[in-house]
Amino acid sequence: MTLHFHPYDSDFVARVRAGGPDVYGAPAEPSVAEGTANPCRHCLRHIPEGAPMLILAARPFPAPQPYAETGPIFLCGEDCGPWHGEGVPEILTTAPDYLLKGYGADDRIVYGSGKVVPVDQLSAYAASLLEDRRIAYVDVRSSRNNCFQVRITERS
Repeated sequence: MTLHFHPYDSDFVARVRAGGPDVYGAPAEPSVAEGTANPCRHCLRHIPEGAPMLILAARPFPAPQPYAETGPIFLCGEDCGPWHGEGVPEILTTAPDYLLKGYGADDRIVYGSGKVVPVDQLSAYAASLLEDRRIAYVDVRSSRNNCFQVRITERS
């Protein structure tokens, strides 16, 4: 199975960078990246230390509903292209582990799918979840702060 890692929606990212509102209706907060713990959800790379970045609220779901988690994400403060790479993106290679959860086509968590997995088992566990017909996609979140990282589907 070939996994596809989806960057955050480019239209949403462009609107926010142009001063548009995040999902809470607020403008993104400008900041400066510190260290290597600032993953951009668009290019799926770490924002270089000292580079401008944006902090904003995001909801990687099409509409509000009980399972549509909203939370903070970072974006490069300057334009960056969306991830089009192969394999595991850089932002999923530096933490010791991540929280993975499977969701159905109805955007609801498939109970029993959530698990914190070591970084070296991330792809294997995502693939095993996607073999389950009930699961349409897998969301990867920080295991420490529960921040959304990236969505994974099976590449067709």
